[in-house]
Amino acid sequence: MMPSVDVFGNFFAKIVSVPLRYFLACCLLAGLPVSLSASYLEHEDARLFMQEMVSKHQYDAQALQHYLGAAQSQESILKAIARPAEKRLEWHEYRRLFINASRVEKGIEFVGKYDSELRRAEATYGVDRHVIAAIIGVETSYGKNKGSYRVIDALATLAFDYPPRREFFRSELEHYLLMVREQKFDGLEVKGSYAGAMGYGQFMPSSYRHYAVDFTSDGVADLLNNPVDAIGSVANYLRQHRWEPGGAVVERAQIGDVAAVTPFIYTDLKPANTLAELRKHSVQLADSALAGKIKDDDKAKLLRLEGDAGTEYWIALSNFYVITRYNHSSLYAMAVWQLATELANATRSSANAAPQAGGPAQKTP
Repeated sequence: MMPSVDVFGNFFAKIVSVPLRYFLACCLLAGLPVSLSASYLEHEDARLFMQEMVSKHQYDAQALQHYLGAAQSQESILKAIARPAEKRLEWHEYRRLFINASRVEKGIEFVGKYDSELRRAEATYGVDRHVIAAIIGVETSYGKNKGSYRVIDALATLAFDYPPRREFFRSELEHYLLMVREQKFDGLEVKGSYAGAMGYGQFMPSSYRHYAVDFTSDGVADLLNNPVDAIGSVANYLRQHRWEPGGAVVERAQIGDVAAVTPFIYTDLKPANTLAELRKHSVQLADSALAGKIKDDDKAKLLRLEGDAGTEYWIALSNFYVITRYNHSSLYAMAVWQLATELANATRSSANAAPQAGGPAQKTP
């Protein structure tokens, strides 16, 4: 049984020899109304996928039929992935989503409640505890919003009905089913984001399997319901992606000649220049007191963001790039860092103590 479409849609799909579900996905991305209702047990790619899971991983065939037979295509998932906030919002709009009184207040509560666990993660992995807390805050508002889509629906929809990233989500669906078997979760009950990210830290299935840690030592790395495991796992993820303990993240830049620095503002997230190279082209640290904190040969990337007060320039360092490995967006990494700074300043002020070594120290603009 195939999804229902109008007669013209069926005819057109046959003429161009495009699988009907691919045709439907294109219609959805174009805003055309369609219905996605067929069982994935009738989907050719899904059947091949199940065969591979059995042969490659000795996965139980009945379990696969149970999971994919119950999976449902979701039109809203295809619409959401076509319009991510990181690609449609300017920095001042994006910032307001995550740096606000409510989220900072929740963050302060979270840091206070899990202070010992955050400090233990910082000591174990070398990652600033406020950055760990900020990622959980940006991702799920400290567990308040972990996602409302069934992960099996999200991953099946994107693996079989979204051609642009079919291979990636097919791999994530494979990891998800393996994770379900390993963790003994109910594969039809786990909920997450429209992209299939799960738990307090919104780990994709492959990241869950590779970086999740049992930080409570209870025998299960549970990122879905255990914030302590999430704290350790976020720290482990950043450390495995080469977080530099005590290293700078991002600092305000002062620009002398806008035309001279324009070539250094590129789309690649990975820093390709050194601080010395940027200085030769009129880029300076706005806070001269930080000059000794960042070495001339440190890799750096110049960012240009549109803030509330106009154009902002920032010098992003290697640790900033590490945060973008969690979510491939400069806006995301900046939101994490500024929330971390707010949390660090608030908790230090509350404790009326001197700043901790290695933590965010500058005022959030």
